[in-house]
Amino acid sequence: MIMRCGILACPALLLVVPLLRAEVGPEVTEALKLSSTIDRLIEVRIKDAGIRPAPLASDAEFMRRVYLDLAGRIPRVSEVRAFLDDKRPDKRARLVEQILRSAAYVNHMTNTWNRLLLPESNNRRFLDQTFRAWLAQRFRDNVAYDTMVRELITAPVGYSQGRSLSRSTGAGQAIAFYQANEFKPENLAASVSRIFLGVKLECAQCHNHPFAEYKRTQFWQLAAFFAGIRSTSRNGFVTTASESPRVNKIKIPDTETEVVARFLDGTEPDMTSDLPLRQILADWVTSPTNPYFAKATVNRFWAHFFGIGFVDPVDEPSEGNPPSHPELLEEMGRQFAAHQFDLKYLIRAIVNSKTYQRTSEVDGEEPEPRLFACMAIKGLTAEQFWDSLVQATGYRQTNPQAGRQTVFTQTTARQQFLAMFASQERPTEYQSSILQALMLMNGDFIGSATDGANLEKTERLAAIWDAPFLDTTAKKVEVLFLATLSRMPSAEELDRMVRYVDSGGPKKNPRAAIADVFWALLNSSEFMFNH
Repeated sequence: MIMRCGILACPALLLVVPLLRAEVGPEVTEALKLSSTIDRLIEVRIKDAGIRPAPLASDAEFMRRVYLDLAGRIPRVSEVRAFLDDKRPDKRARLVEQILRSAAYVNHMTNTWNRLLLPESNNRRFLDQTFRAWLAQRFRDNVAYDTMVRELITAPVGYSQGRSLSRSTGAGQAIAFYQANEFKPENLAASVSRIFLGVKLECAQCHNHPFAEYKRTQFWQLAAFFAGIRSTSRNGFVTTASESPRVNKIKIPDTETEVVARFLDGTEPDMTSDLPLRQILADWVTSPTNPYFAKATVNRFWAHFFGIGFVDPVDEPSEGNPPSHPELLEEMGRQFAAHQFDLKYLIRAIVNSKTYQRTSEVDGEEPEPRLFACMAIKGLTAEQFWDSLVQATGYRQTNPQAGRQTVFTQTTARQQFLAMFASQERPTEYQSSILQALMLMNGDFIGSATDGANLEKTERLAAIWDAPFLDTTAKKVEVLFLATLSRMPSAEELDRMVRYVDSGGPKKNPRAAIADVFWALLNSSEFMFNH
């Protein structure tokens, strides 16, 4: 009997296969120079460790990985077939370009950075829609990362009764970063330092930590850049906010000490100009010469793709936690800045490297993860998991507004799922709960998509079962594998599944048996992980 395990399939399963039209242009050629540097310096460390790097992943393994990392979902069946049938030697680079130009890339980057930039707060849910629109437009236009960060730090904070006083749409949307941080200088300093500089400074907010490199005075010196912001709140929600933009002093709580704004590297801002303090801070943070900014961004993106950074955790660099590959981190930071902080340049360089394209399968003992001799297995984020299930099953919301960020009063299937599968900080150490497993095995979502007793109500399964060109059980099983695991079944898997379906399983009903196969694939660990 088939043991059930878990996820969903895709609606346009059986349609005409699209061609991979994305061209490989000079921007890819330029990024490949950094890809070569990545591979050279990674391989030096691997060789020094006396181990053999894993071979390159198969086309199917690479495709699924890059779709999850860049598009936030598994590929459609038609996309898998097109890629596997493509014989061009540069098809992987072409695939990367195709995804980078897609709406799915914009949506996934928006999900990823929305989660990072908006901390959990009382009003987080109400800020999502506005802030997501701002983020999506930046990723759609491939706005330089330093420009994005400058816009966030300098967003006008004039705010009254839930309404931004700025007429600029972009500025009005970026203010959500300040709203989520409750307009508090200490919260803003901690977020700016952690997210954009890669330094978790809040440990020094209340006292000097005996093992921390940064001291309490330095924390409040950074917070002083936001000292001119004033706000009022009611029931946990900010009602008004305003700013005196040239205030550069702040008092350390519970002391008589007042500190003046100073950058994290110890240098002092030039106060002879008439620039607002936050603009002075933004100029320093995003400068190509900033000792933290470019490297922190590189490290965060490296962790996004590999599950672990050169510095790990990504926001806790110290003498006791040095980067695993300092020379490579320095060079990638330099090149990222030299290429005008172009995020797509950085992404191309990473995902076109052999280091990224190695298989996750290893013979014998798994090597030290920070050698990057093979690809680590990562747990999916909640959004990746949901979007992949929707893709695999062809799930459609019955309420046309369900799942939209504007709906606050009803709990949708998507919201329930995201709450249950809240993303974990360390994807390489992903742990699932009993409640999560039960939701996948017995929940309405998976149950309705794999209901063998009512096959006509399961859009994906019904389409596969009734398709005249899928005239054998083997062809039907192959499509289920492509829809869920993005690969063809092995000869052993195909033989076992075909025999199970043809026998009708325990119910002696082939229609119910094909639903069992779908259910098992959706619940499998191979579906639930990025590998």
